[in-house]
Amino acid sequence: MSDVNQVPEPDVSAENPVSEYWVWVGPHRPPCPRVLFEHMTSNWEPDALLSDVHPAATFSAARREKIGQRFAEKTLVIPTGNPKVRANDTDYRFRAGTDFFYLTGCNEPDAVLVISPSGSGPRSTLYVPHRRDHHTHEFFTDARYGELWVGARRGVEESAVYFDVQTAPLEYLYKDLASLDSSSVLTLRGFDETVDGMLDANDEDEELAVALSEQRLIKDDFEVAQLQLAINYTVKGFEDVVRALPVAQHRGERVIEGIFNLRARVEGNDVGYDTIAASGSHATTLHWTRNDGEVRAGDLLLLDAGVECHNLYTADVTRTMPVDGKFTPAQRRIYELVLQAQKAGIAAVKPGAPFMAANDAAMKILAQGLYELGILTEEPETALRKDRQLHRRYTLHGVSHMLGIDVHDCANARNETYLGNLEEGYVLTVEPGLYFQPNDLTVPEEYRGIGVRIEDDVLVTATGAKNLSEALPREPHAIEDWMSELWSSATPHLGL
Repeated sequence: MSDVNQVPEPDVSAENPVSEYWVWVGPHRPPCPRVLFEHMTSNWEPDALLSDVHPAATFSAARREKIGQRFAEKTLVIPTGNPKVRANDTDYRFRAGTDFFYLTGCNEPDAVLVISPSGSGPRSTLYVPHRRDHHTHEFFTDARYGELWVGARRGVEESAVYFDVQTAPLEYLYKDLASLDSSSVLTLRGFDETVDGMLDANDEDEELAVALSEQRLIKDDFEVAQLQLAINYTVKGFEDVVRALPVAQHRGERVIEGIFNLRARVEGNDVGYDTIAASGSHATTLHWTRNDGEVRAGDLLLLDAGVECHNLYTADVTRTMPVDGKFTPAQRRIYELVLQAQKAGIAAVKPGAPFMAANDAAMKILAQGLYELGILTEEPETALRKDRQLHRRYTLHGVSHMLGIDVHDCANARNETYLGNLEEGYVLTVEPGLYFQPNDLTVPEEYRGIGVRIEDDVLVTATGAKNLSEALPREPHAIEDWMSELWSSATPHLGL
């Protein structure tokens, strides 16, 4: 990575005083001559930024209208957040705050959305920073924001066109909010310290976060299409991993993680969460993200991964597959039990059904299977009782969570809403699993170290459920055939 520290030291002799000819630009960075500023900020053609309209603009406007009507007498302040430091003077790649992005489609840092009441209904203003383009010295001196460093970003005028919303310079925000009674302003807090400091806390601030999460439970047509796109890319990523498994057997789980993440960056914005590439007994650790183990023939690979598309909606899919392409009898026995549980869970998803219906249906199957395997010694009905829950030693997690812009979406919704009845437009995972720790003496030795999870992304429809990730095989024989076919047509991966 280049650094302006490489600029030659200036001549600071008496004949060439710093104050007259040089401008300091930051700690540990030599000053730049004023003539260079003039040279760097002149004779540039305007950058051509996209002048069309964001594909979600009409949906975003409807979402702003809905939340504005929900708090018709309040001014709503929703910041996106700021760049976050990864190490010293390098930042993580920026990702917009979920609710802000949902309402705007904007993925630039530091911006703030304000929705205000008016006589004609909610009025939205997007406050964005001015561009640090060739009109400013920051163009080449500011390594965090300068466009020569990080590329062109839409400013006030460009954002108004692309996001189809009224815009204003970010520096106007404080003045525009200062005249308001703080009791009439609700702020989405925890994203921008500057914005939080501008406004006194309101007892109702939390209601805004709750309302936004609950509004996001029902996905509109644009959101469903973006989720399907992310899932389609994820299917390609799983295929890539299968093709790379022969190489992974020599080089480990990081090959699996890297190959999937390559697809995520090629097709989408990134991975939606840290990829779980768990081989062998690592599959019994629910969130195994170290991905530093060996990949051995005869073991299972549990791959839990999702591509996040360019509009930030993410897939969340898990498949468990034999590294060498063939399940052993013990592996198949456990796999088929989990698959049976998942099928029961998906069958329970329909509008009007309780959110927990899929979980309850799957757990009944798992508890019965564990009993038949001799692992649970109590009758399933007894083990499943709320005051017992003995099956959870081997399954631990629930079967479903909401899915959307966040992999665990709508997290601020109230329990009574999130865990209430399903509605058309909800998208949730169905992902039962069994995990037998390698040192668990309650488990027959042939099953120890086996971890199996099967996860699909399911849309609640008017009549039932649609499995959005059904393109990935689930039946054990279909998985074996799928792997064999991919290997027969495999092409090398980037020289691996």
